[in-house]
Amino acid sequence: MSDAPEWPSIPYSQWRGTCETLHLWAQIVGKARLALTPWMNHSWHATLYVTPRGLTTGVIPHERAFAIDFDFLDQALLIEAVDGAQRRLPLSARTIAEFHSAALGALAELGVAARIHGSPSEIADAVPFAEDHAPREYDGAAAQRYWRALVSVDKVFKQFRTGYLGKASPSHLFWGSFDLAVTRFSGRHAPLHPGGVPNLPDAVAQEAYSHEVSSAGFWPGGGGMDDAAFYSYAYPEPEGFREAPVTPAGAFYHGELREFVLPYEAARAAADPELALLEFLESTYLAAADLGGWDREELECAPGRPRVPRAI
Repeated sequence: MSDAPEWPSIPYSQWRGTCETLHLWAQIVGKARLALTPWMNHSWHATLYVTPRGLTTGVIPHERAFAIDFDFLDQALLIEAVDGAQRRLPLSARTIAEFHSAALGALAELGVAARIHGSPSEIADAVPFAEDHAPREYDGAAAQRYWRALVSVDKVFKQFRTGYLGKASPSHLFWGSFDLAVTRFSGRHAPLHPGGVPNLPDAVAQEAYSHEVSSAGFWPGGGGMDDAAFYSYAYPEPEGFREAPVTPAGAFYHGELREFVLPYEAARAAADPELALLEFLESTYLAAADLGGWDREELECAPGRPRVPRAI
């Protein structure tokens, strides 16, 4: 079992309330980016990214370009414009309606009118942000442990991405489902996605899955999982995928979710958590690519190394 601070214990049952709060806060911040950024394939324009202090939107294009950052070290939400103007909001227990009002108000003070969709996405029976006055938990130490895990997972995802010449996503966090994800594409069109994701237009899901994918990610818990876990799925799922042998020990195919799962604690218990996660990413990708008939010779390359150009 790794006791290193970069792989902290994050049992979902102990921080569920904080996780749910943070998920909704991330949706509000992410929707601000979504509202002001031109559409990019597969909704890549809407995501958040891991930073040395938390999560960021990156620079949002606007006549007064700005970024929004979650800082889990100082427990603050920082909105900073290109001219140096900024607003800082404390991250503390408050209702979703209060956070929504404070965040949009701070943007307005900077001259940014972000007219966001007012309800959470990908959450069944969602309450509009402005109407969510229920008391909410926020434990800054728990949020910090989650972010520290994200830093370690992001490192492995970025290394995994280097071994692919084909189209591949960045390592980025989708605030709708609240998962850090990295996706590889075969280059071929996929069957039309059926949609049906709660509170998400079918057109968005269909555009996201316009092409064949092998996608992997990290959930903090919830959404059909009792605890934090890594996942990997193929769309469309090729015949025999669910029976494919994958590693490391502890990984399994989840019939209800229709994807391979590796519990975070199983990776954390390994002698080398990074290697265990890489094994999971590689073995599940190979199952998708081999059974799906991907052109692996054209799509793959040796993993990247610092300062070493890829051999041609």
